[in-house]
This record gives sequence, C-alpha cells and structure tokens, in this order.
Amino acid sequence: MKVRRRSYGLVGSMMIALWLAIMVAACGGGSSTPTASPSSTLQATPTPSPSSTAGQIEAITVNWEAFFSGSTPAARKIELLQNGQQFAQIIRAQASSPISKATTARVSDVRVLSPATATVTYSILQGGQVALADQTGEAVLEDGVWKVAAETFAALLALEGVNVSPSPSSTP
Repeated sequence: MKVRRRSYGLVGSMMIALWLAIMVAACGGGSSTPTASPSSTLQATPTPSPSSTAGQIEAITVNWEAFFSGSTPAARKIELLQNGQQFAQIIRAQASSPISKATTARVSDVRVLSPATATVTYSILQGGQVALADQTGEAVLEDGVWKVAAETFAALLALEGVNVSPSPSSTP
C-alpha cells in the first residue's frame, strides 16, 4: 500500500507541477513594441536566417522560457503563443496567481525539424526546484517569431481538465 501511495504522490506532484506550468503560462499583463526594452529576456528574439540553426535554437529557448516565466506579462505570453489570442482569456484569468509567479521553465534541448517547427524538451521549476521534468513540446515559427505551439499549450490545459481545441495554425 505504501508503494501505491508513493506512486499516487508522484502522479499528484506531477499534476500539481503541470498545473503550475499552466498557471505560469497564464500570468502577467502588458504589451510589447518593436522598440528595445530594458528587459531583453522578455522580448521575442528576432528569427535568424533559416541557415542559422544556432540562432533559431537561441530564439526558441529565450521565447519558450519567457512564455513559462512567472514574471512575463500576460500580453507578452499571448504574443509568444501560437494563435495566442485564442487563449488570451485563460492567460489573463490566471495572471495574479502567486504560484504562477514562482514558476519558470528550463529548456534542455531544441531540435529544429524544419524552417518553421522544432521540438523542445523542457522542465518546469517551482521556486527553483524541478517540479515537472523533461517534457516535450513543439515550437512554431509564426509571423517571424518562434512561439510555443498552441497544441502544446492545449495539451497542458487538457491535463488540468480545461479542454480547448486549438484553431488551425496559420503557420505552414
């Protein structure tokens, strides 16, 4: 019975961590402009030329970690999510969560699959401690910016019982 409880505890912990990831993705408020900002980590990294895989990986990593950061404003998160306006209400609704504000993500691997898609391996951290390790998601190039794929975010929401069907992508 103890093994079963420990197993349930691990699953429960993973669900909590997932919830935290969703909350982080949903907090903040504000907007960005093409002009430079003092907080460059919150700005979308301009997409490098298609031949620069290292530049693409850097842009994906910066934008992915900003999307999941509790310090990133909601408006910026919406910009960093494919078809972000579809999720704007969810993202804004969770903006004030203290749990969300203590959550971050760490990208450990990016594999560029095409000029417009990449696979991202990442972990969700709560207060600096890994809460959900080695998750796999997708990044997409939309409007010249590498973003968290809508399907990846929708899958995280579904694990929390929030069912949304992402609109078809405008990205090839």
